[in-house]
Amino acid sequence: MTKPKDMDDLRRLPETTPRSAITARVARFWPLLVAIPVVLIGFVLWGGLKPEGALLGGLFLVALIALIPHTEASSSDTVLTLADPPLDMDGAGITAFVEALIDPCLVLDRRGEIVHRNEAAARNYPQAQPGRVLTLVMRHPALIAAIDHVLETGEARSFELHETFPTETWDRVHVAPLHGPETSGQDDDDRQILITFQSLTDLKRVEALRSDFIANASHELRTPLASVIGFIDTLLGPAAKDPAAREKFLGIMRAQADRMSRLIDDLLSLSRIEMHQHVRPTGTLDLAALLREVRDGLQALAGAAELKIVLTMPEGPVTVSGDRNQLYEVFENLIDNAIKYGGNGKTIDVTLARVERGEFRHLVAVVDHGPGVDPEHVPRMTERFYRIDAETSRKKKGTGLGLAIVKHIVHRHRGQISIKSRTEPGEGLRIEVVLP
Repeated sequence: MTKPKDMDDLRRLPETTPRSAITARVARFWPLLVAIPVVLIGFVLWGGLKPEGALLGGLFLVALIALIPHTEASSSDTVLTLADPPLDMDGAGITAFVEALIDPCLVLDRRGEIVHRNEAAARNYPQAQPGRVLTLVMRHPALIAAIDHVLETGEARSFELHETFPTETWDRVHVAPLHGPETSGQDDDDRQILITFQSLTDLKRVEALRSDFIANASHELRTPLASVIGFIDTLLGPAAKDPAAREKFLGIMRAQADRMSRLIDDLLSLSRIEMHQHVRPTGTLDLAALLREVRDGLQALAGAAELKIVLTMPEGPVTVSGDRNQLYEVFENLIDNAIKYGGNGKTIDVTLARVERGEFRHLVAVVDHGPGVDPEHVPRMTERFYRIDAETSRKKKGTGLGLAIVKHIVHRHRGQISIKSRTEPGEGLRIEVVLP
């Protein structure tokens, strides 16, 4: 048995020796041990019991007391005996603690090197690997200041971390010492820092989406709603008994209501995409089969415009990571726009190819052979509600949100979109989407 270092350790040692067991038993049953001899002596004096019988009876009762099981719970030192040893914060204890946390968590030593990270931190911050200095991986002034403050003072500090690359995220970061404030100011090589990241991205996005939705909806719905209200007033007033005017105005009102419905659907779709833009899709799909499905779905629309959708792609499946429904919406939107606004040509060319552009491996190009657009419009075409020709867009039932939706979906898939106009002879607008 190791020698206890102090009295606290001594009090925590279990009472296992025979001497300590006897002492504990005597302390527990001393009233009975005193009462038995007194009672037996009384019986002997009164003549009701012989001395030999009293002696045998006393020994028998003492033997019964000795046979009563002795447990730690019966000891007056129960709390001290059963007390668990303190958690070893320099060993497996801190590792188990960090792994049990749901939020991303990092443990640093006094030099700022990462000594441990839990699974959530490895998933959200893959660059923060054990053995690397965190401030060289995450160059954020507030994070560096918080770590320095904890090392100097031993006091915990929290702040909000806002990152814009590769996607915009917000986190509440809490930096705290593991060994408490009593180690501050000491040259302690074992001092460690615990850093936790609580995501605020969803809350921030909901707040932004709420304000954006209200602003966009109020701006875009104002005109068709005013038109509907005006026609209703006309039908209730001067045109109340005019069947021809009533039929005409009801048709216009129906068209305006359809426009508002499409606008609300696009706004809701855009809001849902933006809310989860920081979460990368984890599914897989065959991009070639998806493009064939999109083409088949738009064949009737292309035929009405006297256009033909021409697909060019490699043989066999082309597997990519992504959300199938969202990528379907991307290419349906691009080909639909090409049919609507590139109708001067005879074909819509859709090309799928494998490329080597950094982390990008797949390219999809949608090319029409229409008039194209002027260069000054190209950089703004993915903005919300940006229209090159508002009147033409409304006649073709556009909401001004199609390319904005495309841009956000592509960014969620960690891809890029580029728009070029009249880059080659005979080409109108060329839109390229590259994906990992």
